[in-house]
Amino acid sequence: MGPKHPSPASGELFQQVLTELINLEHPLVKLAALIDWEVFQTQWSGFFPSKTGRPATPPRLIAGLLYLQHTFALSDEALLWTWVENPYWQHFCGEIHFQHEPPIDPSSLTRWRKRLGEAGVERLLSASIDAARRGKVVKEKSFDKVIVDTTVMEKAIAFPTDSQLLEKGRQHLVRLAESLGIGLRQNYNREAPRLAAQVARYAHARQYRRMRAVLKTQRTLLGRVWRDVQRKLNGEQLNMDTVKTTLAKVQHLLNQQRTDKNKLYSLHAPEVECIAKGKVRQSYEFGVKVSIATTHKEGLVVGIKSMPGNPYDGHTLPSAVEQIAMLTNRPPKALFVDRGYRGVEVPNVTIWRSGQKRGVTPSIKKAIHRRSAIEPAIGHMKNDGRLRRNWLKGTLGDALHAMLCGAGHNLRMILRAIRLFYGQCFARLLLMLVAAIQQHLNTTQFKSA
Repeated sequence: MGPKHPSPASGELFQQVLTELINLEHPLVKLAALIDWEVFQTQWSGFFPSKTGRPATPPRLIAGLLYLQHTFALSDEALLWTWVENPYWQHFCGEIHFQHEPPIDPSSLTRWRKRLGEAGVERLLSASIDAARRGKVVKEKSFDKVIVDTTVMEKAIAFPTDSQLLEKGRQHLVRLAESLGIGLRQNYNREAPRLAAQVARYAHARQYRRMRAVLKTQRTLLGRVWRDVQRKLNGEQLNMDTVKTTLAKVQHLLNQQRTDKNKLYSLHAPEVECIAKGKVRQSYEFGVKVSIATTHKEGLVVGIKSMPGNPYDGHTLPSAVEQIAMLTNRPPKALFVDRGYRGVEVPNVTIWRSGQKRGVTPSIKKAIHRRSAIEPAIGHMKNDGRLRRNWLKGTLGDALHAMLCGAGHNLRMILRAIRLFYGQCFARLLLMLVAAIQQHLNTTQFKSA
């Protein structure tokens, strides 16, 4: 059943309203006033087609929790327990009175993300852009010039090694056989872990010939278990999705070679890709490519999208422009990109690339140099936000996590602008007070003289 429409709150005995407890000049209070919360009430109601059952959680509460989570980089559990302790967070999420218990279970956020999908989460990013407009953090003409770049959003997996992947595959098969009541000829629970540890020792000692021999033994043991499970499955068990998926993953693991493309790097996250970024400290990153677009002047995120399949940067540009136009209701006129976008043109959009010489005026040259301003924005999303490591499952989790990180970055920008505004107001008042005191002292000295 869909969420109920909020009804006017009536006074409750012995309970004080939150607005009487908190400072109404707090940045979070000001930010809550800039966001149009009614949009979530109207647009998210379509995700609940059933008219029976318990009413869903209020959309403003879920939207506020997702905003806070990616603004302050918290896990689901830490988010809810911090929410209980912080009255400003409760006011931001639409509460009238102070609450002493978490409003939902942390697992509810997982189910809400699946229900919202990409369209619902994209609405959160669009609302953050609209809030920046209302707060005058970004000017309307700033949407004409946009910087576009790509980065890698790493997945929450261990660094993939052949020995560990083979051992994980064997463990998955043994657990699958136990759950189906299949008695294996031999499960190698004692021998296989010792082989995996021996591979690590040989690799540390740079005894690679011995290491490869142990890896070959590991692969042989995994193949034995895989064939044993296949032989003992009956027709009904073979049609189970879990059985099909596990057997296909292990078969992929057994067949893949060192130089193959589309290799399997994680059994619990098969969508992970190996992306070479050319960094000295980290040559390869395991995750998904993400396209990010920010305004040229302020650095507000106006588009962020995961790009599975590790496509060429230039091929991601048309879909990035389409998302920018949809989120801002204003298609960009000029794009500033690096040399990785060579050879691609977008209709009705001027593309300026780093190092371009033809048709570049001094003002355009200065604007091209500012293209690198997107790099610190990506760094802030990774260090201050949650873009560095994605814990959500599947390709859908990659898409949702990327857009939520962009929305969190926008809210941090708005909060910073609000704090700066009130800091400037306080400084001006202080200067006026000092000037008035100085004038009063000068007048007093003149009269005494």
